[in-house]
Amino acid sequence: MADLRQLRVQEAVDSMVKSLERENIRKMQGLMFRCSADCCEDSQASMQQVHQCIERCHAPLAQAQALVTSELEKFQDRLARCTMHCNDKAKDSIDAGIKELQVKRQLESCVTKCVDEHMNLIPSMTKKMKESLSSIQK
Repeated sequence: MADLRQLRVQEAVDSMVKSLERENIRKMQGLMFRCSADCCEDSQASMQQVHQCIERCHAPLAQAQALVTSELEKFQDRLARCTMHCNDKAKDSIDAGIKELQVKRQLESCVTKCVDEHMNLIPSMTKKMKESLSSIQK
């Protein structure tokens, strides 16, 4: 993928992740730490009970982080598949004897279309993740 297109996608994804972290993940981290501290305040609990309590406190945050990671991986995979399709089409065109300059233009156009389509997916992906994160917090 050309550098500018790659940068555009990276900046949009980074912005989305920062927004999720600020608005959702950070609150969950605070809850997790306060909950864990409360576990340690129980002087009657055994070491194992305290450990289990802390694990329960950490579970929602771990679930949230896994959700974000999974969604980002799916997005990356889809974008990679789209660009691979463009590469395959370009290779087929070269094999068919089409001039290299024309194939390069075709490839550039195809990759740009992939990037544009995937950039358009980011707002709905963000909304979906925020809704999922909100349901985890409850």
